[in-house]
Amino acid sequence: MNFKPYAISWNTTYRCNLRCSHCYLDTNALTKQSATELTTQQGFRLIDQMAELNPNLLLILTGGEPLLRKDIYDLASYASKKGMMVVVGTNGNMIDDDIAKRLKESGVTGIGISLDSVKPELHDKFRGLRGAWDDTLNGIEACRRQGIEFQIQTTVTRENFHEISDIIEFSYNLGARVFNLFFLVCTGKGQELTDITPQQYDQALHQLYEIQNKYYGKMMVGAKCAPHYRRIVYEHDAASPLVRAYAGGCPAATHYCRITPEGDVTPCPYMPNVSGNVREKSFVEIWNNTADFQTLRHEKLNGRCGICEFRYICKGCRARALANTGNQMDEDAWCDYVPGKYGSTAIQLAPAETFGVDEDFTMSWSPDAKSIIKQIPSFSRGMVIKNVERYASNKNYREITGDIMKAVREEMMSNRRTAFPMKNENDVMTNKTVNQSAPAQTENNDEIPWTEEARKRVEHAPDFVRPGILKLMQKKARQHRYKEITSKFLSEIRDESMQLASRRIKNIGFDELRMDAWDKAKEKLKNARKKEVIDNIKAFLDERTVKNDGIITKFQAYLNAVDKTSGKEESSSPVWTVEAEQRLAKAPIFVRGRAKKSIEEFASKQGMPEITVELIDQYMKNIPSFVKDKFR
Repeated sequence: MNFKPYAISWNTTYRCNLRCSHCYLDTNALTKQSATELTTQQGFRLIDQMAELNPNLLLILTGGEPLLRKDIYDLASYASKKGMMVVVGTNGNMIDDDIAKRLKESGVTGIGISLDSVKPELHDKFRGLRGAWDDTLNGIEACRRQGIEFQIQTTVTRENFHEISDIIEFSYNLGARVFNLFFLVCTGKGQELTDITPQQYDQALHQLYEIQNKYYGKMMVGAKCAPHYRRIVYEHDAASPLVRAYAGGCPAATHYCRITPEGDVTPCPYMPNVSGNVREKSFVEIWNNTADFQTLRHEKLNGRCGICEFRYICKGCRARALANTGNQMDEDAWCDYVPGKYGSTAIQLAPAETFGVDEDFTMSWSPDAKSIIKQIPSFSRGMVIKNVERYASNKNYREITGDIMKAVREEMMSNRRTAFPMKNENDVMTNKTVNQSAPAQTENNDEIPWTEEARKRVEHAPDFVRPGILKLMQKKARQHRYKEITSKFLSEIRDESMQLASRRIKNIGFDELRMDAWDKAKEKLKNARKKEVIDNIKAFLDERTVKNDGIITKFQAYLNAVDKTSGKEESSSPVWTVEAEQRLAKAPIFVRGRAKKSIEEFASKQGMPEITVELIDQYMKNIPSFVKDKFR
């Protein structure tokens, strides 16, 4: 087996602006810079040595709080130029637009941000600082504005165990591409905490599997420091891509390791046994020859883990075994599975179906296809290459192109056999965020499929409005979380649009649905483009051979409903222009709901049926400056 690093966590500093109760780092060093932290030049040399083993690995720059290192941008840029996928693990409290922009310019492809509750007071208590929750969400908003992808990381404890589904939903609404649930290993300050029970552990993992189905294709949901999750997923769906992480369960020392601020190398962040220091030895030598690493790669597991049929898929958490017994090869006490349910033979996946497979091109690949492959994390490239070439061979294609890769992805998605949900058509089969990828809520341009019945309905629309309808339905389908555009969905959006139109047309002269009302409306408009649209609509209606009385009846009902709201249309909720909605979206999500309601109340008091950017500016003249800043 080829033991190659695919992901490395580098604790770049002990310094931190929070006091998290579960931190695995030295509690006495959190407030000061360690005199022995690797320097910038030593960091560059370390990155060079990592690249000797795998220039395309996933490098996680974390801490402490890595943004407290002034050279973090230089380190990120240097690693990115080597070909590494660089991500930053942070509490998010320091991120503003300038920092988010600098990180993106430095080649950082994703930010992992910690969030431990939907309740500010609980998150602040866990993180040891009042106001941490607000600062974290402000950091997330800055990432969104600057177009840098982020994932949410939550450590499960007794306090937030019952919040798991709420935190995941909240993360999705924030726009996270990935949600990872971390399971506490009691080391460092975490030794003072009481972990969840093995029963709760198992319950949380089963719950996580059900939840990830809910967000399938929209946000990747996974578990960290919980290799048993692969066994649970296997029991639900043996073909799931979630089973295939690396080629041997817990990746510590086989495909993953940690480096401390001083340069000590350990198998993972929760394993304190030092295998060498990069100041004294090359990282290549430490990775290849360290006794602890060799033990984790080759020695047999003890206890239940040693006889379990899932020992190759799961392997148990080696850090938890070490923490409990002092022997990293002992059984993982936090797993309550009794081996033998699926027989005594070890379950193994075919090499081509696992992450961590070597890259092996056996067919001709076009430049655009190879550029796509380079954007996929190295631990999954080998598997992707094999799957794409298998597909191309079966179809008798001679060369792999970007279009063929798109076709493979579509086929895999239809069979629910992919770990690569994409952001948009230009990112076909890519994965540009922390560890694994999922679509953002705010900007997901994947084409949502149409049923034949729905597409036929749109084909009858006038030529001058059909493109707009197609675009609008894609947008609405994403907003409403639809995976397919159906005839029923079109009807729902039609009704929604008619209610909106019934309010607007009252303002431009429609009292009844009569043809001469178009002329009356046109007289009130100053915009030439809008007048042209009215002429096109009127011309189309004049040419109709069949009258849809059902639509007219329904529209008339909406018009009448407007009249019945306290005798005047102004009592209806004001309509937001697109520009105003975009302005509102700049406000942090935790104040957006209240802001929306306040602005609508302000508009109603002013007798304004429509909320514009100008009206928002007028509203903001009377609010505190610190609130105004959130809208800029």
